[in-house]
Amino acid sequence: MNLANSAASRDIFDWDYVLWEVRWKLLAAGFFIYLGLFLLAHLLSSWISASYRTLSGKEKAFWNMSITRGLFAVQSCGAGLWALFIDPVFQVDQVHSQQKWSWFHCLIAAGFFLHENVVIHVSNIVFRMFDVFSVVHHLFAFGGLLGVITNIKSGHYLPLMGLLLEMSAPSTCISNVLLKIGCANTLFWKANQWLHKEC
Repeated sequence: MNLANSAASRDIFDWDYVLWEVRWKLLAAGFFIYLGLFLLAHLLSSWISASYRTLSGKEKAFWNMSITRGLFAVQSCGAGLWALFIDPVFQVDQVHSQQKWSWFHCLIAAGFFLHENVVIHVSNIVFRMFDVFSVVHHLFAFGGLLGVITNIKSGHYLPLMGLLLEMSAPSTCISNVLLKIGCANTLFWKANQWLHKEC
């Protein structure tokens, strides 16, 4: 199936998600989209922030991972809140229901967690460290989503609710960046800390 030339490519949510070709391409797309955002965060931060340029390689990697997670959280919250409050199919059957848009988000999210696993393991090797909690968290997240996308009969409501756990990531990202650039005592940082505790 040539996705670029097919009639189904006009609407991404109308693709045939039963086909492995479609699932692998969207998983790879999720991986490369978030890898691209990780690299873009590095390039823009190097260009814009003098504080970023003074950080060690390890701190730069965590800065970029934080920004990437914050951006992923926006997608995750959008999908999770849509399933929780708006989509009528998920309101009727929260165990077995699937939607084409939920397939898309689960596949992109699996690509994100594949990206996170690669970045974490490469960082652990390069910086000679091992954060067991982060490794376990990301392996379970990727494994859970991989189980969902390989079993075409599994429901998507619970995985989408799981993506809502990323809700605090944008606040964490903002907090980390403000801390690194020396703005930890500003009113904005304090308001963000309050919001982070409430989430």
